[in-house]
Amino acid sequence: MMRLFTKISALTMAALAAAPVWAQDAAEAAEEVAAAVPNPGNNAWMMTATILVLLMILPGLALFYGGLTRTKNMLSTMTQIGAVSALAMIIWVVYGYSTAFGPEGNSFVSWGNLFLAQTTTDSTAATFSDEVISEYVFISFQMTFAAITAALVLGALVERVKFSAVMLFTAIWLTIVYFPIAHMVWWDGGFLFDMGALDFAGGTVVHVNAGISALVAAMILGKRTGYPKEPMPPHSLTMTMIGTGLLWVGWFGFNAGSELEADGTAGLAMINTFVATASAALFWMLAEAVNGKKASALGFCSGVIAGLVAVTPAAGNSGPFGAIILGAVASIVCYYAVAFLKPKLGYDDSLDAFGIHGIGGMVGAIGTGLVYQPLFGGPGDGSVAMGEQVWIQIVAVLVAIVWAAIGTAIAATIAKLVTGGRVSEEAEREGLDLAEHGERAYNY
Repeated sequence: MMRLFTKISALTMAALAAAPVWAQDAAEAAEEVAAAVPNPGNNAWMMTATILVLLMILPGLALFYGGLTRTKNMLSTMTQIGAVSALAMIIWVVYGYSTAFGPEGNSFVSWGNLFLAQTTTDSTAATFSDEVISEYVFISFQMTFAAITAALVLGALVERVKFSAVMLFTAIWLTIVYFPIAHMVWWDGGFLFDMGALDFAGGTVVHVNAGISALVAAMILGKRTGYPKEPMPPHSLTMTMIGTGLLWVGWFGFNAGSELEADGTAGLAMINTFVATASAALFWMLAEAVNGKKASALGFCSGVIAGLVAVTPAAGNSGPFGAIILGAVASIVCYYAVAFLKPKLGYDDSLDAFGIHGIGGMVGAIGTGLVYQPLFGGPGDGSVAMGEQVWIQIVAVLVAIVWAAIGTAIAATIAKLVTGGRVSEEAEREGLDLAEHGERAYNY
């Protein structure tokens, strides 16, 4: 009996001694569960950022591009942007998110969440700290990136491309170009992510990708009838100016939202989006004046977009002074690409998608390797040497260029073979508003 009592006493003492350990383990487990719950403030910010990116597409990009076309093509340009964006959203849910963000994958592509079958209202997505946000919010945010990137490509193709060709091209292009590049750059385990490439909000994924794709597709499609002998001025710079303003406002969701949290880095991305853009707008008009032209509204609008494009990869990877310099340099380079390189080479990039997004994206992506360094007031800790980081950025740009060029050539060729690619000369002269959609933007 005494032996039994002794055993019971020993077990009791052991249990009492272990109680604090069990309590600590339980507390740690509870903390882990609590950490997996999305912060409502971050969720609310990311929902707002997502809507801001939608504002960039409709009405922002639609008005910006539409105003730059001729009157007879205003409606078709806006319709193409709207339809392409809607198609991208549907494809994103069906297989796009799965292809870009997994959950399973290799260095170039992922899989495992078709139709978002693995996502629930309790699912979360990681940010860049120990926080999480709701996965549906992250999915929606990234969905708008896919939509606007596809729409940006249209800037080089408008005024002569068939609506059916646009839709088929977009479906193929998203599948073989956009989703893999997004995966390589932004997925933990992606080829360029693991290399250490810096792309805060889409310098390579969005702008280099869209710009190179626009150039390749435009060359395959051919020049507009009458280009460059016939004058083809913008029909409404008022519309373009409105679109520019909406793009600038929406871009805060694009850049600051890419931090995925409402924190100090999002604030850094916000101020950089202000000052890089302001710098670029002024320097574009200065470049016009230096080259014997008048500072123009079109120049202001072009400079704004060049600055926004350049600061996109650097938004959270640069100090404000570095962003000002980056915006100025990108604007000047883009100006000369549009004003001199384009006429010299003779390609018909209708609305300068390559000249601004492609060239500006390259300058911004490579320049990020410089402005990231503490020497220029960037947030980097100096652990990666400047030369090494710049080389990584160059490799990322080259990969994006090659992948986008080859993929676009495939997509554009298929679309051209299936649909004919472009409208007839008669339809082009009549205008795509009537020829393709049976409507007019303006009924006088």
